[in-house]
Amino acid sequence: MTTPKASLLTRTAIGLALTAGLLLPAGCGVVYTSPTVSRAAGTDMDVREIKLTPESVVMANRTPYSPRNLPREFFTAASGRQGPGLGALPEAPQVPNENPGRLQLRPPPDVPDRPYRIGVGDVVLLATKQNGDSVERLSGLLAAQTRRQGYTVSDDGAISIPDIGRVEIGGLTLQNAQDEIFRFLLDNQVDPAFSLEVSEFNSQRVTVGGAVRNATRVPITLVPLTLGEALTATGGLAIKDEQFASIRIYRDGTLYQIPYEDYLERPDLQTLRLTNGDAIFVDTTYDLDRAFQFYQTEIDIISLRNQARSDTIDRLQAEIGLRRGMLEEQRANFRARTEFGAEARDHIYLVGEVSEQTRVALPYEQQTTLADVLFGNGGFPTRTGDASNIYVLRPSTNPAEFGAVTAWHLDAANTVNVTLATRLQMRPNDIVFVEEQPITKWGRAFQQVLPVLLNTAGRAAVD
Repeated sequence: MTTPKASLLTRTAIGLALTAGLLLPAGCGVVYTSPTVSRAAGTDMDVREIKLTPESVVMANRTPYSPRNLPREFFTAASGRQGPGLGALPEAPQVPNENPGRLQLRPPPDVPDRPYRIGVGDVVLLATKQNGDSVERLSGLLAAQTRRQGYTVSDDGAISIPDIGRVEIGGLTLQNAQDEIFRFLLDNQVDPAFSLEVSEFNSQRVTVGGAVRNATRVPITLVPLTLGEALTATGGLAIKDEQFASIRIYRDGTLYQIPYEDYLERPDLQTLRLTNGDAIFVDTTYDLDRAFQFYQTEIDIISLRNQARSDTIDRLQAEIGLRRGMLEEQRANFRARTEFGAEARDHIYLVGEVSEQTRVALPYEQQTTLADVLFGNGGFPTRTGDASNIYVLRPSTNPAEFGAVTAWHLDAANTVNVTLATRLQMRPNDIVFVEEQPITKWGRAFQQVLPVLLNTAGRAAVD
């Protein structure tokens, strides 16, 4: 049973405990020492506190700093140069089915009317004046015409004019080529009085074979080439039975068929326009074997091109795979070195009333701000942290100010000032400190002293 004396002593001890708890924060360090920003007592540390304002943020950001760079492997793509001829492949030739009846008419589509374009292998002639500066400046040109019968368009689509230079005319119409040469001569200060003509058409041709007197290759010139003209160029047809004769045209992977009787009866088939690469075979039997022998060369070429493209793609994919594997290995090695601390990094430090006191690595290739550090790592607890006292402690790098520290003070009690945190850039070894709330200091001091006073009161009650 507790005596009245003991009860009185207990109440007295509790009262003293409460009074002591209220007074302890003012005692400053008797039981609980609250971290704060001030000049360190007994040292030569010079702390300079500067309130963060739009102007002082600019001053703080003047401290030079360049973020570390990632290794070049993180900027390299495992790409390869595109191989030659990668594109749509021609489909297999289509042929009509064998039929004992009348041959089926399957003419090729009409070729649009387009002007002739100069190509590789064509020979062009330039006719110039025979007097004046033009002859003197183009003397090499006139001599070359005598030797070479003009100028052959080279593989890159250009012709070379002696003593002047090279001009590209491949792929141009005759009129556009004249305009291009005209500008070229003007640019080289040569009298541009000339005329241009194509003397040899070698870039575009049509092949004719089969039941003809002379198999040949017919060039396509400035005048569109028709089916009738191509057959006439062979010296005529050698057909005995018109009923089973046909004219087959191989174009772009497809085999077209025109019965010879239809060809004779229809002028529109005789004037059918041909295009570069057409292969014409006059067949006098219903068996397609002879026709396929004629086309075998073209079919083999397509197969070789297909295989070459396939090989190129395979090599390209293998090369890209090797490069990608090397890049991934180098990147993995870098990540492992970073994980084990073998790579140099820049850090800042979070202390005080924050979600977690920790070391934060500054990112590669970009600046980071105070807002990134605070809110990217959980922020700070507003119940215990004092938003009006957030500091960025930055040691001076000036040897003349050895030991000096600048405390950039952010008062975030007004949320508008958080915009300053989004503009204040971090520097290596910065310390971000959030001070305690005053009530937090009192509570923690009271929590430390209360057990001691209660024990004292308990012993007094026993005595």
